[in-house]
Amino acid sequence: MKEELFYRIALTMIPDLGPVRVKALIDHFGNASAVFRAGKKEIAAIETMGLICAKKIKEWNDFETVEKEIVFIDKYQVQVLFITDKQYPKRLLHCYDPPSLLYYHGNADLNQARIISIIGTRNHTGYGKQVTEDLVNGLQTQNVLIVSGLAFGIDAIAHKTALQYAIPTIGVLAHGLDILYPSQHRALAKDMLLQGGLLTEFGMCTQPDKHNFPKRNRIVAGMSDATIVIETAVKGGSMITAELAHNYNRDLFAVPGKVTDPKSSGCLRLIQQNKATLFTGVDEFIASMGWLEKKKQVKKQKELFIELSNEEQAVMALLGQTDSMPVDDLYLKSGLSSSNLAAVILNLEMQNLIRSLPGKMYSLA
Repeated sequence: MKEELFYRIALTMIPDLGPVRVKALIDHFGNASAVFRAGKKEIAAIETMGLICAKKIKEWNDFETVEKEIVFIDKYQVQVLFITDKQYPKRLLHCYDPPSLLYYHGNADLNQARIISIIGTRNHTGYGKQVTEDLVNGLQTQNVLIVSGLAFGIDAIAHKTALQYAIPTIGVLAHGLDILYPSQHRALAKDMLLQGGLLTEFGMCTQPDKHNFPKRNRIVAGMSDATIVIETAVKGGSMITAELAHNYNRDLFAVPGKVTDPKSSGCLRLIQQNKATLFTGVDEFIASMGWLEKKKQVKKQKELFIELSNEEQAVMALLGQTDSMPVDDLYLKSGLSSSNLAAVILNLEMQNLIRSLPGKMYSLA
């Protein structure tokens, strides 16, 4: 396994390879070690690769940097999550460009049933601070994981308030775990390691360069069920994250503000363009996400099972094990073909036995 870890890290260090090509390589060869054992022509024949990429793989030899990375990982007990690992954030797998590898230091479950990201401007107003604090406060009973970017402003307020109410919170970084940006958040980050964690796709010695932040933002958007934009101008990192969440088919919410306030102009535009749902309060948000507690009518469901097909009973049983489940998980766990599963879901919805939730999730009705 140590050898495979070595080559997984090495694969992500090859210039211009990128997560899409790495995924194609793993899909073809099965693991990272096999990629480095393969010949140039075999690699080049894979779709999206070509001779130039194959040549870069075969000629790359900076293995000393990989060894230093592994020493750092062992010293600080960093978890390395490859795209094929069970612990890898599964919501990212539904994105077209998931990171090939993630470095994680913390104790929160990156596949928690409910994950939301809270983002916004660095130069927040008192209104933005209050909305953020009230939102996090209202989520105390929802068993939620809160994700943000550990930046100044709304990000930091979301993290700090989550810690205050014992809600796990993850900071996604645009640099390696050997540094921290901004450095003023070092104490905050230390507390988050005990009640959440820090996550990044960048290896040690990677600086917080400007081009790394959009990459960071796609993780914030992609690993969450919903993104809530508190305050933002029309241009900025929060708008990039919001657009990514929209493109990933995630639920997107925006807090309204004064039409004369530049810090609310981005939120208002997202609402105007029908990309974001108007955020009016935490109770409405919880209802919109389908998180309201439901009284389970166990006897009624058992009686209904008698009239259900084996496939329908199997789907009902899977949904009975959790509050909600993505359609991709239903597909994998049920063993049904995509067309059969679609038919089963439709029949169960028509009988009001299951309900569709935002983000292609389903639950018992």
